[in-house]
Amino acid sequence: MNPRIKKIIGSLALLAFMAAYVAGAIVLADKLPKHPAVDLIYFVVAGVAWVLPVIPLMIWMNREPKA
Repeated sequence: MNPRIKKIIGSLALLAFMAAYVAGAIVLADKLPKHPAVDLIYFVVAGVAWVLPVIPLMIWMNREPKA
């Protein structure tokens, strides 16, 4: 597949994933107890957790085309 096409598809997929992830994180944050320690732990974890599902997408986007 053309690398430019892969980057466009990957970018659109990343935007869609991030929109859904942020919406889900906000909904879940509203359901947690209102305590500063809970907020701190939750937002640290939620702020880093999105990276794991995005790694395979980034690898796919940046993989060189087969000859």
